[in-house]
Amino acid sequence: MLNIHHLELFYYVARHGGIMEAVRNMPYGIQQPAISAQIIRLEEDLGVTLFQRRPFVLTQAGTEVFEFIRPFFGNLDQFEQRITGGVGQQIRIGASEVVQRYHLPEIVLKLRTRFPHLKLHLREGYQPQLETWLLARELDLAITMVEGKPPAGIKQEELIQLPLALMVPQQHPLEDAGELWRRDRIEEPLIALPASEGICRHFQRELGRRDLEWFTSLEVSSLGLVEAYVLNGFGIGLGLHIPKMTPTPALRLVPLTGFPPINVGALWIGKRTKLMEAFVEECHARAAWMTS
Repeated sequence: MLNIHHLELFYYVARHGGIMEAVRNMPYGIQQPAISAQIIRLEEDLGVTLFQRRPFVLTQAGTEVFEFIRPFFGNLDQFEQRITGGVGQQIRIGASEVVQRYHLPEIVLKLRTRFPHLKLHLREGYQPQLETWLLARELDLAITMVEGKPPAGIKQEELIQLPLALMVPQQHPLEDAGELWRRDRIEEPLIALPASEGICRHFQRELGRRDLEWFTSLEVSSLGLVEAYVLNGFGIGLGLHIPKMTPTPALRLVPLTGFPPINVGALWIGKRTKLMEAFVEECHARAAWMTS
């Protein structure tokens, strides 16, 4: 039996006149080698050559296959709009534990007034994981740190800038992060997210620019765990100052003055649906409220 996904890829190759053109116009992220390999597999399954590569020209068999599949793949968007009454009400969101705990509840409550049958699927993660899940089409939208140009196929829109900060217990003697930078060596253990996460990369990049060294001693998977280990005396934590978010009473934030802020934004693939548009609008409204 033919692989439907292979036929979908061939539809975009035939419609846009080549593999690289298909990569640029796919509604989700996929790289040129993956399309090439799967088209070859389709040709092997059919026992025919579907198109000439240079210059691009459909063969007779390719034209026949394209004409057969075009009505189905070409009308999927219209079919989805008709079957859902014009608006889909299911969305898969990826975000950090902090975003999901403190910000998504308000956003979702407002969305439900516009989409009463909203069905939400949440997945916790940070930037590298979320980008991978988007490219695998396991998420519709991600709220995470954004920096530089996103991976091919992913689009991004900035929502808010958040300052970096250190977390210390209330009674800790540190009042100014500059006290640390003036030392010959920073002895306190650093508690932080994995080195691959944007917050940690951002922090270490600025330390390097200042010719400073302070590497993670305790690596944890969430900012909530950073807080927990700081409170239990394991060291100083690396986190964010989030406006209008009440800190844990036993914790205190020490600003990282002069460190560039973290950019937080929305990531997605392809054309945003009405529900995705509404979700991003509510995220902008939340960000505006936080910074007002």
